[in-house]
Amino acid sequence: MDNAEPEGTPGAPGEKRLGPVLRRRHQVQPSTTDQRLLDSPQGETDWVHMDPWRVLRIQSEFVEGFGTLAELGPAVSVFGSARTPPGTPEYETGVRIGRALADAGFAVITGGGPGAMEAANRGACEAGGVSVGLGIELPFEQGLNQYVDIGVNFRYFFVRKTMFVKYARGFVVLPGGLGTLDELFEALTLVQTRKVTRFPIVLFGSDYWQGLVDWLRNTLVAQGKAALRDLELFHITDDVDEAVALVSKEISTGAAAEWPVEARPPE
Repeated sequence: MDNAEPEGTPGAPGEKRLGPVLRRRHQVQPSTTDQRLLDSPQGETDWVHMDPWRVLRIQSEFVEGFGTLAELGPAVSVFGSARTPPGTPEYETGVRIGRALADAGFAVITGGGPGAMEAANRGACEAGGVSVGLGIELPFEQGLNQYVDIGVNFRYFFVRKTMFVKYARGFVVLPGGLGTLDELFEALTLVQTRKVTRFPIVLFGSDYWQGLVDWLRNTLVAQGKAALRDLELFHITDDVDEAVALVSKEISTGAAAEWPVEARPPE
């Protein structure tokens, strides 16, 4: 998900959610939990004693996520920009994808925010499917959109990203920004290195994604930084039915379960 603050949509003033905790007014903290975990101020040693205890909070987030989603059933994660305005063709495409996935029997998992995430959740919700939102603590407040049926708010990005992968059988990636690219390339890397069983990754919107694909082919592959077969780890489409069919086919036939010998990365 692209979790940048939507332009023209400021966060709620004087309010901030930190996982399940709500802070308002003078209790709002200026930094995020991730930031406090990663920062180690020079000259200060308190973090040496605090960091081991943070493991318990991290553990609790994994337990909360696993406990909430363990019985979810077949699901597809849909990534996309928080900045996609409602009522636009791009937003309506997200609604159609969420609806089509729900009709095909999949729960729809998004980052729970506005824009493309809201669109996919809306489509799933209106189709009577299961609509899941995995929120994240940010310096500005977004909250989970109104179409989320099951919502979990996380403090740590890496815990949240684990949930996207663990409980999804495939990814559909709508046009998005840095957050969307981060999730896309993490998924591609996990599949390419066989850290996860290969599963379908569908890029929706050829006009948006073709430039990136051309760069991968003409720069990364051309300079030997990636293999040509790595471009087969994902599909590109402009058709909602084809996107759902690509996900459904690979899942139902088990075509993604094993790497063909000629396509296996070097050890």
